[in-house]
Amino acid sequence: MSPAATFSAVQSALSDLLRVHAPHAVLLASLGEEVLRVQAGAPAQNAGPDLVPPDEWFERGEMTWLTRDGALLGLLWSDGPAVPDAAAQVLTMLLAAARVDSQGRETEVLVTQLPVATAWLTGDLAFRKVSRPFLELFGISEAEVTGRPATEVFQDRPGWLSALAQAGAGRSVRLPDEQLEQGGQALWVRGEARPYYGAASAGVMLTLQDVSGEYERAARVSALLDTETPAALLSESGAVLQASHGLTELLPAAAPVTTGAPLWVWPCFANVPSEPVRDLVRLAAMGGAARSDVELAAGGTLSLSVRRTSEAGLLVAQGELSSQAGRAPLGVMNQVLSLSEDATILVDHAGRAQLVSERAAGLLGVDAARLVGLAVSRVMSELGVRLFTPDGEPLTVPEWRDLKLPLRREILLALPDGTVRQMELRAAGVGGEAGGSRGSVLLTLRDLTALRRAQAKIRHDARHDALTGLLNRTGLREALGGAQPAGEGATVVCLDLDGFTELNAALGRTACDRLLIQVAARLNDLAAETQGQAARLADDSFAVLLPGLDEAAALARVQSALEVPLRAGSRDVAITGALGAASRVAGAAGDTPLADAEVAMQHAKRQGRDQHSVFNPALRAQVARAFEMEEALRGALDKGQFTLLYQPAVSLRSGRALSAEALLRWNHPTLGMLSPSTFLDLASRSELITHISEWVVQEAVLGRQAVRGALAGAYSEWAVSVNLGLEELRRSAGLRRLLPLLSAEGAPDIEVAAGSLLDHSQETLGLLEQLRSLGARLSVDDFGEGASSLTALTRFPLSAVKLHPTLTARLPGDEKSLTLTQATIDLAHRLGLQVVAVGVETQEQLDVLRDLGCDAAQGYAITPPLAEPELLAWLRAH
Repeated sequence: MSPAATFSAVQSALSDLLRVHAPHAVLLASLGEEVLRVQAGAPAQNAGPDLVPPDEWFERGEMTWLTRDGALLGLLWSDGPAVPDAAAQVLTMLLAAARVDSQGRETEVLVTQLPVATAWLTGDLAFRKVSRPFLELFGISEAEVTGRPATEVFQDRPGWLSALAQAGAGRSVRLPDEQLEQGGQALWVRGEARPYYGAASAGVMLTLQDVSGEYERAARVSALLDTETPAALLSESGAVLQASHGLTELLPAAAPVTTGAPLWVWPCFANVPSEPVRDLVRLAAMGGAARSDVELAAGGTLSLSVRRTSEAGLLVAQGELSSQAGRAPLGVMNQVLSLSEDATILVDHAGRAQLVSERAAGLLGVDAARLVGLAVSRVMSELGVRLFTPDGEPLTVPEWRDLKLPLRREILLALPDGTVRQMELRAAGVGGEAGGSRGSVLLTLRDLTALRRAQAKIRHDARHDALTGLLNRTGLREALGGAQPAGEGATVVCLDLDGFTELNAALGRTACDRLLIQVAARLNDLAAETQGQAARLADDSFAVLLPGLDEAAALARVQSALEVPLRAGSRDVAITGALGAASRVAGAAGDTPLADAEVAMQHAKRQGRDQHSVFNPALRAQVARAFEMEEALRGALDKGQFTLLYQPAVSLRSGRALSAEALLRWNHPTLGMLSPSTFLDLASRSELITHISEWVVQEAVLGRQAVRGALAGAYSEWAVSVNLGLEELRRSAGLRRLLPLLSAEGAPDIEVAAGSLLDHSQETLGLLEQLRSLGARLSVDDFGEGASSLTALTRFPLSAVKLHPTLTARLPGDEKSLTLTQATIDLAHRLGLQVVAVGVETQEQLDVLRDLGCDAAQGYAITPPLAEPELLAWLRAH
């Protein structure tokens, strides 16, 4: 058989094994050069070249590694019931045998090694290979079956032979359940036959499963079916194990009773196979209870319900004919109690058990029949069953004659196996006919354990972070609001990780979640050392309450906890964060230190990376002022509060004004005229900066037009420059909105900070080229101070260099500044760039700059910034 045919057969075998052993599981299997995703009853799908589980497998469910000799062969994942060890072993064996270095083996040989009863037959239905469990199941040798036709081996099983014939014709078929004799013991067997295709042959694969346990459990509860009501006991797969007389009566006259066949193929239903019946069984098998009206072959409808029983793996189907409305489903109290979801006991006036439901007997761990006629109080005492209040106080079983009915209360039931269940106890009188003149008491115990655990989980989840398990903001506020020991101080430290958004983009969400869990673990350990609390406030924001420490000590402890890099896969990741600390103040609200620490943290965050700050009231006032300033800034454009001043630049050779730099001012209604340094940082944290930049560009173009129009003869080439950051230009949609204006009138000259040009990306180059194509001349502002790049002078399309004011401020007395200024001017001229000195305050500075060859200057030595009317007047005078 070719490798491709081998893998095809292995894929079918994997799917079949999952269906039998782990129907809820998903398998990622490495076969040859590809990885396949395999599920029960579905064709295999290509999952790529690498055996890598999806992210959701880490977040929920359980994952099993399938390995052999140190090699990873597959990953088995289930979000439902746990995968049995036998399933993992079988799948591992099959994958190991199908490895590339095992392709030379016939796939059929694998069948002999499978730990389940399996047989492969030829297209003529002759046996080729069988597994050892198959031989043991039938008590025969390999020689007695290999090569023989199925008609001889299964001559007394016509149902199986019919199913095999259908599989040979290309259909997957379930075999009806059959009984086998093995060592004098009767076994029930269920099977499936399906076609397989190899490289040069086709055939049938038969798998058989011992389901005797299902029939044994069904026998234990067969009394449920002693009724004229249509009812049946089913396996989880829907196979009918036992049927009531009422259900068999619905079959057509000539139809046989087909025990072992799925309920939905019974001919009593219309449109066989009946999809409504199949859907009911599927819902019940997943743990629910389902009811629906189902059409019958003889006409009419059956109100059919399917649900789980107290026996594991068994379902009960019960129907009520439309013509039988008003009749009790089973008609007998014993049957009602047996099918009840609650643990129920009928007690007479003397306290003796008259009827006991299977659920009640299972709860006590005793056979129900042994309890009937015994005093319930004595039985519970002998079994060691004890009752407690929800608070743990012992309860005694009351005297039945003195019991006040109806009764309803919650109790704790301590069982003999050591478990404690939270139960709701109800007691109600049933009447005199069952227990004498005084009547009987129906005791009902409803298990609330799962409900109470769910409620506790909801309360827990409302106060805890799902990812890290730490307290969330609500939980920490409650902890802070608790009573504080007298004389004990405490500090809250808030932490916001630096650059976590970029880290998330670089490493991926799963890796960053693990980093957050590691941070949480360190903070939790730190809190435990001081009997404090740790919390996760937001995505990458944490807080820790540290009793007994002042702000300095608390900050030092948190910084120390973060010093060691975190682990992300195979790499170490060093982290820093903004820290803010605040102490508890006597008389203040419990959560005040948390709010104060967050204010301090925000202050530290504005200072840059790896900063910390201790709260003081001035910080809150500063934050409040910043908030008020930002709110006022949002309406400044609409209210016309911005204005432009112009500071001319004069040629040092001719003394003629060449251009002007547009300087933004905010005429605040209460604070007066504000320079950009007081508000641009606030604006840059939001989209406000883009709107302000657009306004500046538009006003500068209009101001340039005003000068050219008013002084057309002398200043027809008048230029105006504006300061713009590259980041503003990158994220600003305003340039696109201003394109019509800039295309028609020409863009203003653009001054870009020297630090911005440290970014040598193609995006930056393209952006500056676009501005130059619109008529803008580009210059480097603040050159010579801070971070500057000399290579930027050659890489970008620049026209001029503007010296930083600190260079001109030291002239003419400082020799080093003089030398540096001279060198900068010479370098710029060699590169074909003009040089403009900024911040010139004195005539001496003007003279020195002229001597050094500087091209132009601006500053108070020439004129202070001017509004547009004053600029026009100044230009006329010069």
